[in-house]
Amino acid sequence: MITLKNVILRRSAKVLLNGANVTINPGEKVGLVGRNGAGKSTLFALFNGSLHEDSGDFYVPRQWRMAQVAQDMPETEESATDFVVGGDTRLLELRERLAAIEAAYEANPDDADIGMELAHAYTDLADAGEHDAVPRAQALILGLGFKSGELDGPVNSFSGGWRMRLQLARALMCPSDLLLLDEPTNHLDLDALVWLEAWLQKYAGTMIVISHDREFLDAVTNVTLHIANAQLTRYGGNYSAFETLRAEQMALQQQAYAKQQDKIAHLQKFIDRFKAKASKAKQAQSRVKALERMEKVAPLLAEAEFTFEFKEPGNIPNPMLSITGASFGYEVEDAAPKIILTGVNRSVQGGQRIGILGANGQGKSTLVKTIAREMGALAGTVTEGKGLNIGYFAQQELDVLRPQDNPLEHMVRLARELGTAVKESTGEQALRGFLGSFNFSGDMVKQPVGTMSGGEKARLVLCMMVWQRPNLLLLDEPTNHLDLATREALAVALNEFEGTLMLVSHDRALLRSVCDEFWLVGRGVVTDFDGDLDDYQRYLLDEAKRMREEAKEAAQAAQPVPAAPAPARVAGSQVKPLKRELQGAEERIEALGAEKAALEARMASPGVTPSTLAEAGRRLKEVQLQLDAAEARWLELSEQIEQAVA
Repeated sequence: MITLKNVILRRSAKVLLNGANVTINPGEKVGLVGRNGAGKSTLFALFNGSLHEDSGDFYVPRQWRMAQVAQDMPETEESATDFVVGGDTRLLELRERLAAIEAAYEANPDDADIGMELAHAYTDLADAGEHDAVPRAQALILGLGFKSGELDGPVNSFSGGWRMRLQLARALMCPSDLLLLDEPTNHLDLDALVWLEAWLQKYAGTMIVISHDREFLDAVTNVTLHIANAQLTRYGGNYSAFETLRAEQMALQQQAYAKQQDKIAHLQKFIDRFKAKASKAKQAQSRVKALERMEKVAPLLAEAEFTFEFKEPGNIPNPMLSITGASFGYEVEDAAPKIILTGVNRSVQGGQRIGILGANGQGKSTLVKTIAREMGALAGTVTEGKGLNIGYFAQQELDVLRPQDNPLEHMVRLARELGTAVKESTGEQALRGFLGSFNFSGDMVKQPVGTMSGGEKARLVLCMMVWQRPNLLLLDEPTNHLDLATREALAVALNEFEGTLMLVSHDRALLRSVCDEFWLVGRGVVTDFDGDLDDYQRYLLDEAKRMREEAKEAAQAAQPVPAAPAPARVAGSQVKPLKRELQGAEERIEALGAEKAALEARMASPGVTPSTLAEAGRRLKEVQLQLDAAEARWLELSEQIEQAVA
């Protein structure tokens, strides 16, 4: 188990933990939560050994293997599969050991001790999963959203977000007793996130995870550690259980609770209004449940230092926009346009609250960018209502902020672009006040954006969006860099927004609490999704299963075989020779299987000499490769015969 006894942790002069005491038992799945700056990353550094306690006692079993996601961007021409296989540190150690022993054995074949070492090395390598290392790695890569055609692509050919997914796959590939995950969902779409949850639920070791995704924490953790006021408190249960217990504790603190009544009443007013008019539709009822949670933990939400609200739109056109017979995609230089979505017929009415769902790579961003005027429709029409004012939060929005400029300069420039006169005294003072409502106060308004954290940049983008008083909010993954408190503040603000909302997010808590209906982007079309997010999660798992099966079939078809492949479709006259070859394959499989069993029996028999062990281990490796090829050929021949007689 992991124990902390009277641990004190400092960062420079600041005390982040003061006399912390906690125990983490083997196999527990722990969510580490707390405000930004509370000390979560520092505690992680203690867990992974890169930082030591200033005083007190910290203990992790020495024999435990630890895995965590490397934070550096990988730079290598190595294939995605080989890169992830490299995460299996035990396998790499055993491969290196085997190579060294084989070299020694070649030089001294009569040395009995070396022969014995060689035999043990072969056995250890087999026990470590050498035979299925590549399939295991590829299952991780495909689960995290890659396509089967990308398995052999060089790591450097992928964008930064996809390379970080490979780092995550590499960490999951590593055999470990302790798994440390710091914001593992940041670069994931909802389909990859659902797959990751399922994988982590089966993980047998001890896990500690930092995340600002409450539904992810609920799905994968059973213990919560909360850092606040330099103290570390353990709560049994997932994040929702912690949230409820913490809210009850705060409600008992009458003086603090009394100060929160205005905030709570404001939230309660909206919740009551929505629940009174909510339909019986699955999505609306799902939202009612999400709001009931917010009602239950209102004291916790009211404690948050950061809250904001969207200004009431000046006007709300109806319809906001209408899409007719449209095709969406992008232009390709010197080639035909790449069409992603076709036959799109949609209208967006004033006051609608739409969640946009879809598996990775199906066209969500294409749809959003086209509505946001970042791309033009390839066919059909997109008609905007008079006075449509879009507030667009793009995933790459943080990258287009000017690193050298400060928040005040960004706001002054925005105000001028909107035709608002900015006087150096009163105008700038108003902008400073507005920035202050987004926690940019004091010297922060003059701090270069390039030196800010991702969360601070995201808050600045939200601040600029609110200033524009949009009537249509188009948000593409707005929570990627936001902590839990800011996500809750965003959920409250979106619930009170009087305009229209379209949201793409892998944060299911946000989708549940602010969306009344869902569109599904998939297989080249945009349709209504009649279920709720639980139905969608089942849909994603089914889609992932279908894609894995397709990838498996493609891999089998591409596997090299001894004989030249027959045509995909064969005539009846060719069945006879195929059946003869199939019978030969069966006989070969049977013979190789018998030889494999005999070799394994010989290696396990008492009194076997080291040299015999070594030779048997080497032959066993060759037999296994031949057996895999023969079984693949048998499958291919069976399919061809089945097609021919159909």
